[in-house]
Amino acid sequence: MKFQFNGENQKTVKEILAKYPTERKKSAVMPLLDLAQRQNNNYVSKDVIAEIAEILEMPEIKVYEVASFYTMYNLKPVGKYLLQFCKTTPCMLRGIDKIVKDCKEKFGIEMNQTTADGLFTFKEVECLGACVNAPVVQINDDFAEDLTSETFLKILADLQDGKEFKVGSQIGRQCSAAQE
Repeated sequence: MKFQFNGENQKTVKEILAKYPTERKKSAVMPLLDLAQRQNNNYVSKDVIAEIAEILEMPEIKVYEVASFYTMYNLKPVGKYLLQFCKTTPCMLRGIDKIVKDCKEKFGIEMNQTTADGLFTFKEVECLGACVNAPVVQINDDFAEDLTSETFLKILADLQDGKEFKVGSQIGRQCSAAQE
């Protein structure tokens, strides 16, 4: 089925395009990719690329080049919850490796794989920029910070049960205040 922006997003496309001079509308490729990915179950398909290329009057390969360069665009389907595990030094020092190991064991998947129920996709990423509250995992657009293996597995169990999770510090830290 050919991808098309839905009614609400067609309005948003027009708003995005209005921010750029007509002769520079190709500059809207990144916000259009983001908008399309959100509508398309967090995934940039070939049909998404074709639609954006048509809107921006540019070759599909140019849209693909942008989508394939930036890790924020998913070129293959992902689970309902995209779990991005920060693997840089602060998170490693604070226990991300144990969290990853326990998650892999519990769900039986490796990085860049999705659980059979389509709920979780694991992805290793570089710094998420919340080092002071390490270890950190990004769940879709939100951060879970100050994690332990136990607290993170509880978050995942809640998500499996259709519950929301507490965004931010899991220990009640405000912003980047010192840990008591």
